[in-house]
Amino acid sequence: MSTYKLICPHCHKSLRIRTSVGQHVFLRTAYLQCTNEACGATFRAQFEITHEMSPSGMPNPTVRLPVAPAALRRDAMQNPNETQLDLLEATA
Repeated sequence: MSTYKLICPHCHKSLRIRTSVGQHVFLRTAYLQCTNEACGATFRAQFEITHEMSPSGMPNPTVRLPVAPAALRRDAMQNPNETQLDLLEATA
């Protein structure tokens, strides 16, 4: 099952991936369905791997992706919806 958090643009309920097809090692086309039966919207989406955020421990020499800029990696570490307390803040 998918771990993506996709929301229907019409009714704002969650979307599920019904099926997907690999176009390339870095590109996948997915067909989505709204989980709200009253809405019933369906969509086509594409998921693309664009950057490497951290290096692999088992690198494939044929994989050539740019390393994400430092600002992008830093932003990825920030989660504005995070509810988990920081360990150091919890012990203070």
